[in-house]
Amino acid sequence: MSISHAPPDTPDPPTAGLAKSPVAAESSAADPAVGDRGSAAPELERLVSTKARGTRTPRWIRRTSGPLLLLALWQVLSATGTLSPDVLASPGTIATVAGDLVSDGSLTSAMGVSLQRVALGLLFGVVVGTSLALVSGLFRIGEDLVDASVQMLRTVPFVGLIPLFIIWFGIGEAPKIAIITLGVSFPLYLNVYAGIRNVDAQLIEAGQSLGLSRRGLVRHVVLPGALPGAMTGLRFSLGIAWLALVFAEQVNADSGLGFLMVQARDFLRTDVIVVCLIVYAFLGLAADFVVRTLERLLLRWRPTFTGQ
Repeated sequence: MSISHAPPDTPDPPTAGLAKSPVAAESSAADPAVGDRGSAAPELERLVSTKARGTRTPRWIRRTSGPLLLLALWQVLSATGTLSPDVLASPGTIATVAGDLVSDGSLTSAMGVSLQRVALGLLFGVVVGTSLALVSGLFRIGEDLVDASVQMLRTVPFVGLIPLFIIWFGIGEAPKIAIITLGVSFPLYLNVYAGIRNVDAQLIEAGQSLGLSRRGLVRHVVLPGALPGAMTGLRFSLGIAWLALVFAEQVNADSGLGFLMVQARDFLRTDVIVVCLIVYAFLGLAADFVVRTLERLLLRWRPTFTGQ
């Protein structure tokens, strides 16, 4: 009987001298491919993740797909007669009317007047709301004198004050700007005040231990800590500013987007009304984009959750 031997020049494997545990030997004997799968798993996961990243839909497509589908549905309902033009004009008709309003200059002129009113009302509202919040948030006596009055006034619908503003300021631009200022002041006050009072007390103690004076604490600790709340309040205030503008421009107005809407209402022109509403929406989105950009620039030091 002859016993076959391995050729003498066959090299030993690199792990020949290493002891193998019984469990590992049993596992390898039961499944000889386990080692291959274990080494291939990370590579497979990497390929799958790379493929998923390559096939992921761009975010701008996902964000615009909803409005585009809604617009397509609107056009289909109008084309099939399901949606009557007397109820709501079709997107094609609205686009044509918008082009006519731009060509004759009436829409651009109305936009300029409305933007000027919002800018002035927002400016005055930011000054009033922020000043009251600083007085109330930084000083106990200021809180006692200011906060109760502001909390009481903010529960009154600012639209209900239009008759009083007309009596006080007349029927010109002053009551319109006053309505916008009042609508802007309250959300800004609430958010700035809450931002000041929610600053971490440990940060205040750390600043005091570093020798900061009261003014230094306010400048370097309190105000930066309240900045996120202020930016949130500014975004809320912008939304309310456009809402207040709609009401303000429908009261004794002879120019602006609200005036165009009132004229269109009298002549049952739903196309012109929708054009004005779309302009309001885009102006609001543009203003919100500006504030969000400013927020990213001013709050780069703050780590935030961006979603998964």
